[in-house]
Amino acid sequence: MTKVTAQMVKELREKTGAGMMDCKKALTEVNGDMDAAVDFLRKKGLSSADKKADRIAAEGSAYIHVDGNEAVIIEVNAETDFVAKNEGFQTLVKELAEHLLKTKPASIDEAHDSKLENGHTVSEHISNAIAKIGEKITLRRFEIRTKTDADAFGPYLHMGGTIGVLVTLEGSTDEEAAKDVAMHIAAMNPKYVSRDEVPADEVEREKKVLTEQALNEGKPENIVAKMVEGRIGKFFEDICVLDQPFVKDSDQKVAAFVKSTGGTLKDFVRYAVGEGIEKREENFADEVLSQVKGN
Repeated sequence: MTKVTAQMVKELREKTGAGMMDCKKALTEVNGDMDAAVDFLRKKGLSSADKKADRIAAEGSAYIHVDGNEAVIIEVNAETDFVAKNEGFQTLVKELAEHLLKTKPASIDEAHDSKLENGHTVSEHISNAIAKIGEKITLRRFEIRTKTDADAFGPYLHMGGTIGVLVTLEGSTDEEAAKDVAMHIAAMNPKYVSRDEVPADEVEREKKVLTEQALNEGKPENIVAKMVEGRIGKFFEDICVLDQPFVKDSDQKVAAFVKSTGGTLKDFVRYAVGEGIEKREENFADEVLSQVKGN
């Protein structure tokens, strides 16, 4: 029978957020096996990780890990900006990125089920972090990119990871130029690399809107088509990075800047942390009052 020490109880409390007596009982029940004790508490609903499942995690951090000709960009969410800046959270994000690039899962579900070197699945590893950090944490998304020795990655993280951009520059090894393009994408938020990528139905929908606008302005029908063709250029400029004036030199388009490197912009991934997640608006005073009343 393994003796349950105060240090073991302390470690389990840090991992799960459960009470001291519950931790001691759990360790006693499983003969001092720390991992089994974590599972024991979770099954009993005593681990704080399980009590945070319905919370909204819309803060967090994007992170990029590059290893030679491979790179991964990920987004990991937490509930508050304060925790997102926490050293333990940042360590978790880095660990997850390195693991994902090494194992290359095909989906988020596959990522959660994959095992780290410590024997825990990613899902279990995140649950342990939740218990220790005290907030809901989610691995939201990731993308893996590969290149050749003749290409360059352009990784860029804005303001500690609130926005992350990973660019792949093909046919050029100019990493600084690739990073400059990534910074531009972080600032301008384009949807596509070039006009060729824009779906035809999206272009037609925009042309219909522009046509109606021109007709409503009282323009003669015989010149409306020419006006629409002129105005559609602004539409492409808004959504296609190569059509945009380069933020570091507005006298040239991004296409011209990329061409000057001798390469082409193959693709990019841009993550803005929390985008698309509906954040719950709460009144702080009401929240405190509800806690005082025990609601």
